[in-house]
Amino acid sequence: MEHDIVSIKNLSHRYSKDWAVKDVNITLKDHGVIGLLGSNGAGKSTTMNILCGVINQTEGEVKISGIDVRNHPVQAKELLGFLPQKAPLYPEITVNEYLTHCAYLRKIHKKDISGAVAKAMEKCGITHYAHRLIRNLSGGYQQRVGLAQAIIHDPKLVVLDEPTNGLDPVQIIEVRKLISEIGKDRVVLLSTHILSEVKATCDYIIMIEKGKLVFEGSIEAFNNYLQPDSLIAVFNAMPESKALKEIAGVQEVTKLQENEIRVKIDTSLPVHEAIIAASAQKSWGLREIYTEKVSLDETFAKLSQNH
Repeated sequence: MEHDIVSIKNLSHRYSKDWAVKDVNITLKDHGVIGLLGSNGAGKSTTMNILCGVINQTEGEVKISGIDVRNHPVQAKELLGFLPQKAPLYPEITVNEYLTHCAYLRKIHKKDISGAVAKAMEKCGITHYAHRLIRNLSGGYQQRVGLAQAIIHDPKLVVLDEPTNGLDPVQIIEVRKLISEIGKDRVVLLSTHILSEVKATCDYIIMIEKGKLVFEGSIEAFNNYLQPDSLIAVFNAMPESKALKEIAGVQEVTKLQENEIRVKIDTSLPVHEAIIAASAQKSWGLREIYTEKVSLDETFAKLSQNH
């Protein structure tokens, strides 16, 4: 029988009197990189800790591939790979020695360990550093070693907590590419507060705010959650702001460049069509007009404020 990779039903947890998470329901299937978002104290770390079996929930049910994390923690964790913010590395040993040790901890059969280590190193692009001491690797390659230990046992679910924290821009790009690659054949749950990282790596977004699930959907749906209320227009002959404000639905006009403006609009009115008609009538020479995209930051902020 096929099971969802992650099934979270009516998850609630409280510390003392306050609920950190309340009635959260999440289902993750098949594969892909899922971004877990939320403000500080929103409840995403609690959710992640319960999923990884670090703490037990107050109420609700959490399963990995049909196995209950609370009732069968060992079996559930066999299907789980985890990389915390600071990778659990031993700097004084080599990459090969470390991953071999991780394979033993993951109870991989002795005859299969060398193959599992080789496969993880190849996947993470660290084969040529197999005999290098971990302390002599750059931050980016140490993070790759951390990712390799998280997938050494070929888990169905990999949980990553701020995986690019502390890396330089080049290392960040490389690790993001690697995360996308890992997500092609398993579910990767990526907890981060960096929205550019979400945009670069995630297929799907889950957002928790004040302990409740406030958004679940594709990156495209997240992008389009807010209806844009401004447009950009480019003219050959720039009209005066006064003339534009006479058009029904135009609320505010801001000059961006010599022939380019931002127009804040009433979204209930057909402002695009009105500007096009006015330009034709008054010879403004409209060259381009398009709706300005709402940023991920604006969507995140709005969801946070609403809850």
